[in-house]
Amino acid sequence: MNNKKTSYDPIENIWDEQSEDNMQKQQPVSFNKRSKLKKKKKTNKVLKRCLAAFIIVGSLFLLIFGTRFGRGLLYHMASSYVYGALDHDDEATEAMNQNNNVIVGRQEDGVLNILLYGIEEIGGAKNTDSMMIASINSNQKTVKLVSLMRDTYVSIPGWKSTKLNAAYAKGGVELLIKTIEENYKIHIDAYASVNFESFEQIVDSIGGVTIELGKEEAKYLRRTNYISNPEYRTVKAGVNTLNGNQLLGYCRVRKVKTLGGANNDYGRTVRHRRAMNAIFDKVKSQNIFKTARQANKWMGDVTTNITKDQIETIISTVIENRINTIDTLRIPVDGMFNDPKSYQGVTYPLVLDWDKNIEELYRFLYE
Repeated sequence: MNNKKTSYDPIENIWDEQSEDNMQKQQPVSFNKRSKLKKKKKTNKVLKRCLAAFIIVGSLFLLIFGTRFGRGLLYHMASSYVYGALDHDDEATEAMNQNNNVIVGRQEDGVLNILLYGIEEIGGAKNTDSMMIASINSNQKTVKLVSLMRDTYVSIPGWKSTKLNAAYAKGGVELLIKTIEENYKIHIDAYASVNFESFEQIVDSIGGVTIELGKEEAKYLRRTNYISNPEYRTVKAGVNTLNGNQLLGYCRVRKVKTLGGANNDYGRTVRHRRAMNAIFDKVKSQNIFKTARQANKWMGDVTTNITKDQIETIISTVIENRINTIDTLRIPVDGMFNDPKSYQGVTYPLVLDWDKNIEELYRFLYE
């Protein structure tokens, strides 16, 4: 029996070894091993959640930015925000809405004409120092800017004919728009205005703009009070980054030639268009969130009657069509006016050939 037992010893030994192995496998894991397993499971859960969040955010991103419908939601929200922040002239808006039942000038679907004007309030006066029409054409996918020279001899409804810049002083924005519509034969859909102080704040809020100055311009701005703060009379010939006070001074200059040779009020309207282009270039170079933060600082300084739908049209037209340039024109066009020393009792007016100028205006805006 001993021999038999002995002969079975190897088997028993193997069985015993296997049992020991099995017992070892069934032994509870140590505390460290349990911690590692829990951490691994937790990590896997976090990764799965992150992946799910990434998929959701990615889907929303594609919905918002990848589809016209999604971007439309953004434009709608942005226009509501801008509209709420602007200063609305309710009295003037109501008066204009009553008159909009009769269309005096040319009007086309898909074209939005906005009168932009700056008010000079020095010494209690209220003169329109600059007047421009910004035309947003969603059909042609363009933004265009037309300068209207303030010394243009015009017929002012209910008043004696005189220079264009007198219309606002006589009857505010309502009369100014009536005058433009009747003389230039173009419908104005909305207006926006700023005074000198607000203009400076707008430019400062975006960090200034880049303007190239001629030698005469720079010298003149350094030695005159067009830049009202003496501390900023440091401009030089060549490329400058101008702050609000400096750019305002630049826009008001008319007694020296511009870079390129334009002089007097012709030169000043050139500067106005260059300044607007510089502001547009600065804003479009920034991301939309930074622009929104900056705009929040100055939108309350803009007086307007623009509607929320019109704002949405502007935003969507510019962004959807990736418009990054502004075409410009001055009315009157060279060779289509006279500038006598006196005309009908008005000194140094610009007497236009209206038919030719209106034809050029239509060609420029509507092609």
